[in-house]
Amino acid sequence: MQKNIIRIKDYDSPMRITPLGNNLGAEIGGVDLTTITDADFDRIYQAWLDHLVLRVRGQNLTDEAFQAFSARFGPLEEAPFGKITEEEKRRIKNRYVTMISNIRMDGRPIGGLGNKEAAWHSDMTYKEVIPPASILYAIEIPRTGGETLFANQYAALECMPAELKARIRDISIKHDASHNSIGELRRGFHELPDPRQVEGAVHPIIRFHPETGREALFLGRRDYAYMAGLSLEDSEALLDETWQYAARPENTWTQTWQVGDVVIWDNRCILHRRTGFDDNERRLMKRCQVLAREAVSSQE
Repeated sequence: MQKNIIRIKDYDSPMRITPLGNNLGAEIGGVDLTTITDADFDRIYQAWLDHLVLRVRGQNLTDEAFQAFSARFGPLEEAPFGKITEEEKRRIKNRYVTMISNIRMDGRPIGGLGNKEAAWHSDMTYKEVIPPASILYAIEIPRTGGETLFANQYAALECMPAELKARIRDISIKHDASHNSIGELRRGFHELPDPRQVEGAVHPIIRFHPETGREALFLGRRDYAYMAGLSLEDSEALLDETWQYAARPENTWTQTWQVGDVVIWDNRCILHRRTGFDDNERRLMKRCQVLAREAVSSQE
């Protein structure tokens, strides 16, 4: 079946928006992200809200160009200088473009997360203000593995039984700050056996998207999560029950990477995960993390 291609007709642009299926995802074609007009970007931004995940193929971006495009979505997170050594600080060439990679130079990793499988999660939900967008750019990819899967959290909530939805509606989750998406303990934290003791922000499990007004399930990450106010046993049981609806196959889409791909997702209504890959293969992705404007204002 031919995909439905939406062509922008109200101004002179070769841009194409092609839905990718499974309730989320669209490909933006006919654009060079270094030269898009404000009108082009407005269409991209609306497509991002409508389709939750966007893919733009065939891009050739310097770090500065990648940063400039990403910053059109909002202020960017800087590299976490407070948690790294002085030597690591000197090796950073751009404060806003970080590397996700298993590549090592002189025995040291040049980026984070290595080659392991990353569990379903949303980015930086352990913070009080949720980052709205995450943007990845593919520089090197392995021959197999390293795909990124996305799950629509509007759809996750909609497919949930009414009884379960009512049970969780007024519950909040504490989101663990001490581990990353591959389960590693972050620098500066200590392992705690009880998720009720971990550091992290507390967010409602059902949230209204601030721009679309739609309700979405908001789970963060399964491991080390805790439903506030419940016994640990009841929290674990209800988390397990709720997570059954988070990433059903009919509500997911898989990004198989090509060099030059740029993928943008809405962190407020999307879960994502990464498949593992052979550590003898090289994978290098560059990332920009868009911060909510409220978070930036609170730091000023």
